[in-house]
Amino acid sequence: MPVKVRETKKIGSRHRESRRGRRMNSRVPVRLEWDGDAGKRHTVEAHTRVVNPYGCMVVLSSSLDLEHRLALTNLATETSNAAVIVWKGNQRPDGWEYGIELVAPEMDFWGLEL
Repeated sequence: MPVKVRETKKIGSRHRESRRGRRMNSRVPVRLEWDGDAGKRHTVEAHTRVVNPYGCMVVLSSSLDLEHRLALTNLATETSNAAVIVWKGNQRPDGWEYGIELVAPEMDFWGLEL
């Protein structure tokens, strides 16, 4: 099955990236787990700010690198998925903004109609 690749669209003199799915502001409780330095396992519970069928945006107090792999669990549905950090945004008073992409997303992962 072919995967839709993100395309860049030119608008006037500006470029913007098109999105693969519809985004929805939604506060879904999640747990993120990843391996840190010296193999130490980190676990953090947070809430999404935005979700789409392919991932989410969360704010975390931890500073992580792009392409860092982690496990993301939707605590509302108790489903888990491998994920990767694909975007690091601004630092806010409560932490860093992160765009997280699900590696093999199920279309009903969020339990929402997107």
